Amino acid sequence: MNRRSFLTAAATTAAATCATSLTATTATATTATGANAAPVLRTDAERRLLRDWFVATHRSMEAMTTELGLAADKIDVSGSGTPVPSAQTSPTNIGCGLWSTVAAAGLGVISAATMRRRLARTVAAVERLERAHGFWFNWYDAHDGSLLTTWPETGDPVRPFLSSVDNAWLVTGLRIAAHADPGLRPRVAALLADADWSYYYTPYDPANPVAGPGQLRGGFWPDKPGKGEPTGHHYGALNTEPRMASYLGIADGSLPTDHYWHLMRTLLPGAGQEQEPQGEYVEIDGVRVWEGHYTYRGRKLVPTWGGSMFEALMVPLFVPESEWSPRSWGTTHRRYVRSQIEHGLIEEDYGYWGFSPASIPAGGYREYGVDGIGMQEEGYNSLGVVTPHASFLALPQAPAEALTNLRALDRAFGAYDDRYGFRDSVDVTTGRVSDFVLALDQGMITAAIAQHLHPGLLQTPFRTAGFHTRVRPLLGKERFSL
Repeated sequence: MNRRSFLTAAATTAAATCATSLTATTATATTATGANAAPVLRTDAERRLLRDWFVATHRSMEAMTTELGLAADKIDVSGSGTPVPSAQTSPTNIGCGLWSTVAAAGLGVISAATMRRRLARTVAAVERLERAHGFWFNWYDAHDGSLLTTWPETGDPVRPFLSSVDNAWLVTGLRIAAHADPGLRPRVAALLADADWSYYYTPYDPANPVAGPGQLRGGFWPDKPGKGEPTGHHYGALNTEPRMASYLGIADGSLPTDHYWHLMRTLLPGAGQEQEPQGEYVEIDGVRVWEGHYTYRGRKLVPTWGGSMFEALMVPLFVPESEWSPRSWGTTHRRYVRSQIEHGLIEEDYGYWGFSPASIPAGGYREYGVDGIGMQEEGYNSLGVVTPHASFLALPQAPAEALTNLRALDRAFGAYDDRYGFRDSVDVTTGRVSDFVLALDQGMITAAIAQHLHPGLLQTPFRTAGFHTRVRPLLGKERFSL
């Protein structure tokens, strides 16, 4: 439902204001040191606005957290009463809850004592969850921690599954919690002792690189003998969110460093994909790497799989890719954001931008993105649905534009309220606003704001130890063909 009546005239005015403001602010969104300098927010008022948005978003994470201490998948915020958390949660949701708590303490929204109490409660709940092969299943009951075998909303059967990418986000949250509260470190270390990423890894086989690609499986159904039944696919695209699992495994030594070079910047020339890539083969660390790129609106970049914002920009909330690899990762991240902006404002003329998987405003869930910057031939489409978390992910590259876009979404559609933050999505062609907020998307917002207001707050565990000695050198060697 819409919290405000949708008026075409109001939307048109807001869209025009958004486009004008974006043009005016682009020139002042970077420091005076040059076009490649990191953009910054210019005023205390903008920083206060971000903090206000953080407070409301964190309140939604609190509302999604059950008495057991697990962040549920979502809440319906369309009513006036206290929202009820959904029955289900996932490893990703739980990780989002952990780092949101640490971010709230780092920004002074909650006390350190409250942070420690909440983190301990969540870690205790995670210790109770059923696992297999050292990893967590994809769906649990958020209220009692039991493994879900039927879907709460439909009664359909759920086959328990071990997802590599979802486990990566829980491990990320646990590492952040352990760094924030040293008292939790022994317990977190015990939880992670058996989380060996080689479980998901298919070693590289030069004689048969299709069967042995040197990549991670999407996951396993462990109800079969041995390792279980694997997914039919590997996560082969580099510029997608599963690379967090790759970084974690490389950092802890359970994956070889050459795994990074066996991930694909684009599919190989001649393969079915969104566009025929350009680039060149180079040899790095003894691996022949296709350093390919796409061109979108005259701009060379490394595509994601589907063209969505969170595929490209969720990982650098934690791993400082642009800092460690300014010429390659830094360049493609900046161009990726610019492509999302131009798709919304110029190519489709929506007046708004930012496209990423989210709630369907009328109900359900689907992927949204910019088809032209994704490898998948039938990629994600924007369909006029703007997702606020995508703008927050763009804060490092385009803070002024991001704030302008978010303000316009609120003015025209009532996409924000000061109870629980931004709704999950807005159909800017109809004015329909989602009734829901999702833990994943709110978790990206809390992390993005925290990183912008308190740089490095959530990144220390991913700047030290194996990330510093194993991951950073790889990113330093990365060139891309940009």
